[in-house]
Amino acid sequence: MTNEAQLVQELQTPQHKEKAFRELISLYKERLYWHIRNIVKSHEDADDVLQNTFIKVYKNISNFKGDSKLFSWMYRIATNESITLINKNAKRLQITSEEVQRFAINNLTSDVYFEGDAIQLKLQKAIATLPEKQQLVFNMKYFEDLKYKEISDILETSEGALKASYHIAVKKIETYLTDN
Repeated sequence: MTNEAQLVQELQTPQHKEKAFRELISLYKERLYWHIRNIVKSHEDADDVLQNTFIKVYKNISNFKGDSKLFSWMYRIATNESITLINKNAKRLQITSEEVQRFAINNLTSDVYFEGDAIQLKLQKAIATLPEKQQLVFNMKYFEDLKYKEISDILETSEGALKASYHIAVKKIETYLTDN
């Protein structure tokens, strides 16, 4: 079952919902995990956010109208859940969300699930210097190779604004990597 409309229909039909939801998880679990992981950095946080994302999808699938792709809708939920977690951690620790991001990146070296080298760690530090929206756009375009149209649907922003954000983000990252 790969037809998205058929999958949505089965997700919204009580007698097929469980089976269709298992299919949905198998289709999107890995992509969503890495999307979330690029935002929250930590494996444990990414797992928690992924679980929360699928719970929200399951509870709210009946409200899905098909105005966007199912994939875009789920990515929007995952993105919002990731940002919520970062903000919640910032509030709990009484620091800014930017400081939460820097803290998470500094902890990457001790994360047994982080397989990156010094260059990847430096790139993550550079990305962390960007404003939140530029981070999201850069991660989706660079790491996930999403099209601007898809990112536009997920972030509910114009493609032109996204292209500008990506271009500015790349310049800032290049500057950071050159200066550090």
